[in-house]
Amino acid sequence: MRVVMFGYQTWGHRTLRALLDSEHDVVLVVTHPKSEHVYEKIWSDSVADLAEDNGVPVVLRNRPDDDELFERLKDADPDIIVANNWRTWIPPRVFGLPRHGTLNVHDSLLPKYAGFSPLIWALINGEPEVGVTAHMMDEELDAGDIVRQEAVPVGPTDTATDLFHKTVDLIAPVTIGALDLIAAGRTDFTRQDRSRASFFHKRSIEDSRIDWTWPAQDLERLVRAQSEPYPSAFTHHKGKRLEVLSAFVSEGRYGGTPGRVFYREGDGVVIVAGADARTGRNHGLAITRVRTEDGQEMPATQYFTSMGGYLTAHP
Repeated sequence: MRVVMFGYQTWGHRTLRALLDSEHDVVLVVTHPKSEHVYEKIWSDSVADLAEDNGVPVVLRNRPDDDELFERLKDADPDIIVANNWRTWIPPRVFGLPRHGTLNVHDSLLPKYAGFSPLIWALINGEPEVGVTAHMMDEELDAGDIVRQEAVPVGPTDTATDLFHKTVDLIAPVTIGALDLIAAGRTDFTRQDRSRASFFHKRSIEDSRIDWTWPAQDLERLVRAQSEPYPSAFTHHKGKRLEVLSAFVSEGRYGGTPGRVFYREGDGVVIVAGADARTGRNHGLAITRVRTEDGQEMPATQYFTSMGGYLTAHP
């Protein structure tokens, strides 16, 4: 099939690589200009460079809603558009232009975790598995019929970086497998159960700020979800920013006020956690490694030279 690809960052790069290695013919690539947004500088393999290296025409757009681009798309005469990690709304006259419509590839197990940063949100929420979904695009974001979907389990120590590598390897089989079904004439795809749908916003630095009223189990997953190269989870100690690089849920149960620097347990320093910490029924978050405001990284037992005081969300 003649394919136009819309995509950005490493997700789009992997999709384009899979298309170029397939029997399908990539006739045009549309991608975003480079961005300075902190989350868009991560996993930033260039779709434009890959297309140009393979002789595929490239169009740069923040939004795909202008008449000039629409004419380029018509001239390309695509059988299908394939989109992955396109960051803005694609209007109906564009996604409905090709003979077979538009296939969107999304890194979650739809209908859950539509929208942005699904792997991070899924890890924070303790989901047992994550995956990649190829679905037909319609007017509602990430809501069209599912063509192909594959899942991988979330391990007990997996970070968001681990899950990225697990799921990015699913892009090629999910995308090409879906295109093969469409090329073979299949149209009876799986409707999404919208009663199970959830939609998440883009993450920002604010979403990495630790709220000590969260249960320790949730905070431990937040720390893993904000693994390098993502901005680390952070708190404040004595008015200065402190990044939490690794932690575990304490064995003991600790009572008091959320954020209290309380007790050494193994290689960690336990911080009281949970909105109902006063009951004494909660586990704490045992921090094992930190990074200070001036960039020094060290074991938490070295940083916290004495117990007492509080970690706070703000200086």
